[in-house]
Amino acid sequence: MTQIINHQSNYQKLPEIVKTLIDNNPLYQENLDREKMIEVINRNFDPITVPDVNNISQGELTKRIKSILSLHLVSGMLNDLTPEQMQIFDESVKRGG
Repeated sequence: MTQIINHQSNYQKLPEIVKTLIDNNPLYQENLDREKMIEVINRNFDPITVPDVNNISQGELTKRIKSILSLHLVSGMLNDLTPEQMQIFDESVKRGG
């Protein structure tokens, strides 16, 4: 029973970290939906799939969540590219910059 309580308490930290990161980054505010990102993070850190969430430090947890938010930010920006822009992007990635 203690294990479940620990998972729930750490699980409850996730939305606060997401809110803080989004509130402190104008790019996140403009391009990410806070509630959707909270759902994404909750799914990614589900206690059943990540049973050691309680062993992750606050700093490391924040770093991991920031990486996920950044990935969603970039992927969202790529969706806005025209086919021509996407082709240029793909060629640039293949060349390595």
